[in-house]
Amino acid sequence: MADSTLWWLAAGGLVAAELVTGTFYLLMMALGLAAAAVSAHLGLALTGQWVTAALAGGGSVLAWRLLKKSQPAAAPANANQDVNLDIGETVQVDSFHNDGTCSVFYRGARWDAALAPGEATTPGRYTIVEVVGSRLILKTIRTSTSGA
Repeated sequence: MADSTLWWLAAGGLVAAELVTGTFYLLMMALGLAAAAVSAHLGLALTGQWVTAALAGGGSVLAWRLLKKSQPAAAPANANQDVNLDIGETVQVDSFHNDGTCSVFYRGARWDAALAPGEATTPGRYTIVEVVGSRLILKTIRTSTSGA
């Protein structure tokens, strides 16, 4: 069996393992094995094929890791708008209880709400920044004053 066929089979095996486990790094390693298969088709010696597999697979893993590290960390689920569609919505607060909490009407029902740390208990419009259990965490809506 030709070297290229073995490399292609190994790459296919890693792709199958990636589909089962969901480990994206296996896909990057499969890319390295596919590069080795191409180098075998081009007539590189076995040592060159191994070096190609190591450089392409290892390089793609390293590049992916650096890319992931350069991106900001995702917010926790209770404060992530991609997970909880209530984040970023606005509510009207008419009054606060003595303990600093309030009750707001949102999505057709009454919700308990509390202010994020550092917020003043002033009636007005607030933005939902987090949902903890069934309690909304609110922040004051900041209005920008630009002199245009």
